[in-house]
Amino acid sequence: VQATKASIENLNLLQAGRGEVGISLGDSFSDAYKGDAEAGFKTPLNKLRTIAALYPNYIHFVATADSGIKSFADIKGKRISVGAPKSGTQLNSKKILTAAGIDYKDFAKVEYLSYAESVELMKNRQLDVTLLSSGAGVAALRDLATSQKVVFLTIPADIIKKIDDPAYQVGIIPANTYEGQTTDVSTVAVQNFLVTREGVSADTVYKMTKTMFENLDQLVAAHAAAKDIKKENAISSLPAPLHPGAEKYYKEVGLLK
Repeated sequence: VQATKASIENLNLLQAGRGEVGISLGDSFSDAYKGDAEAGFKTPLNKLRTIAALYPNYIHFVATADSGIKSFADIKGKRISVGAPKSGTQLNSKKILTAAGIDYKDFAKVEYLSYAESVELMKNRQLDVTLLSSGAGVAALRDLATSQKVVFLTIPADIIKKIDDPAYQVGIIPANTYEGQTTDVSTVAVQNFLVTREGVSADTVYKMTKTMFENLDQLVAAHAAAKDIKKENAISSLPAPLHPGAEKYYKEVGLLK
């Protein structure tokens, strides 16, 4: 197991042959496979292959209660962390803020920090707002919400519609996912994918795909986000071609002809 800085690093490692499997946000995966230079991919990462769509990441925009932020429009002029440099979260923040007509220069201060660092600064009242891209119930925000009063911000649907990326959809963080969050929060959802690369044997990928879908109960026991992994959704909106091993499994279970 390699600890990485998430989607973008995972995809680059796979392309370089320095790993066999990783998880990525759908927008980062799509940008990588196409070679979107603006997103940081100077050339297409054409060795990437899809195993399965997993669970959605919800974009959690969270503000301290004493910051005075009550709605998404109130974040202008505040101190924000937009995610670690060149991370999938920073890519999310850029696309969402651009759709909302908000520029980084509209903030009093912009930090580029990991989840843990962002939450620490929120606790110390050195940040007003941050965003985390994660499955519902992420531990860092559960910790923050139990240590102080926070506000989970709704991202209006009209802003989400303006994002020029089909990977961005409306998603709901259910009420009571976090301490003090007593109502559903409407926000952006971005699908996660299990990714591999060409060169990994079809037999290995077939066994991985089959084993995962036949043991979802164990994944759910390990993390609540796995409740959203559904075999029926595994091959929807693929950012890159399926690996032949995964294809074999989906044909076997009737999802592909």
